[in-house]
Amino acid sequence: MHFDNTIAFAREQDEKDPLRKFRDRFHIPQFNGEDVVYFTGNSLGLQPKTVRKFIEQELEDWEVHGVEGHFHAKNPWYSYHELLTEKTARLVGAKPIEVVVMNQLTSNIHFLFVSFYRPRGLRYKILIEQKAFPSDQYAVESQVRFHGYDPEDAIIELHPREGEHNIRTEDIISTIEKHKDELALVFIGGVNYYSGQVFDMKTITTAAHKAGAYVGYDLAHAAGNIILHLHDWNVDFACWCSYKYLNSGPGSVGGVFIHEKHAHTELKRFAGWWGHDKDVRFKMEKGFVPIPGAEGWQLSNAPVFSMAAHNAALEIFDEVGMDRLCNKTTRLSGFLEYVIDDISTDHENCLEIITPRDWAQRGCQVSVIAHGYGRDLFDKLMRNGVWPDWRNPNVIRMAPVPLYNSFEDVWRFGEKLVEAMK
Repeated sequence: MHFDNTIAFAREQDEKDPLRKFRDRFHIPQFNGEDVVYFTGNSLGLQPKTVRKFIEQELEDWEVHGVEGHFHAKNPWYSYHELLTEKTARLVGAKPIEVVVMNQLTSNIHFLFVSFYRPRGLRYKILIEQKAFPSDQYAVESQVRFHGYDPEDAIIELHPREGEHNIRTEDIISTIEKHKDELALVFIGGVNYYSGQVFDMKTITTAAHKAGAYVGYDLAHAAGNIILHLHDWNVDFACWCSYKYLNSGPGSVGGVFIHEKHAHTELKRFAGWWGHDKDVRFKMEKGFVPIPGAEGWQLSNAPVFSMAAHNAALEIFDEVGMDRLCNKTTRLSGFLEYVIDDISTDHENCLEIITPRDWAQRGCQVSVIAHGYGRDLFDKLMRNGVWPDWRNPNVIRMAPVPLYNSFEDVWRFGEKLVEAMK
């Protein structure tokens, strides 16, 4: 695609953009009377304007019905999570029986590890990527310790080659084959939070299964960002948060995928009454009988207010569709890449993009090392109405989100970046 680093080009692209109307569906923070250039949707997505209405509906039903809202609210709370199932399945390429919305991301990682990290004999190791999101690292470390192993021995980290920023797929596959008799689990972020690299989940899953290991993915930076086919890829399990690309509010409810092939198996799990057979749940008797499929992994009843916010957001995703979103991503994020390269050329090539250039290995995020500038450059951008994201030790992450960011946002970012570099 041809790009031109001018305001005229940016406005022309916005005029042609079939998704431009969706920007008006979100609250954009303001700076000196203008919209902020909000490139932080990979940290906390913006609020859909419909969220207030969705939550107020539940507040009203609570006010009117009290406990009876579980059955007589407009959207009965007893089955509120079921309102999200079909939309969630479409979002991640799954069957409805394979998904459920529950808890939060790291909690779900632990609950899923109960089922899918079952070390025995020589097969007790977990393969993860270097620079996995810290919460994933902590969860994995605590899981191997819980089972009596030393993290230094039981965790195998995947590294980029010397002088590179991304992990090659062939290196992941060769590492799986090298440790095929030791691996109990491969657990990787579908999109690395730091570099923005999208991993080849289909190929990794096939290789891990060939080695006899389960495979799971943290999709916090993938859900709502890239196209997923979790069922077809034969992934064992996955989980994600909803407050980044899914715009469901700070700390909102998480999502879980468990492949249909595990729906009727005897996998170990922690149990709670919301995962118990719905037909007999209120008989209040002993003896846990799991609901077949992902619903059977639920523990507590639905957090309705955060699910209401999530429902409002998923409604927008269902209307747009991931194909159209990702089509815009290649143009919008590609424009950002072009603008950064253009500016870097005029500044002794000091801006190094560490996100893969190959569209098969990236979503909308662009991660940049500004050599010779560091944190000060990020702070200057923030003081001038541009909100990217800083991650130690030296990376500025930017996520032009196709739902609400514009081509003019990208051009304005470039203008502010040049000012900040003076």
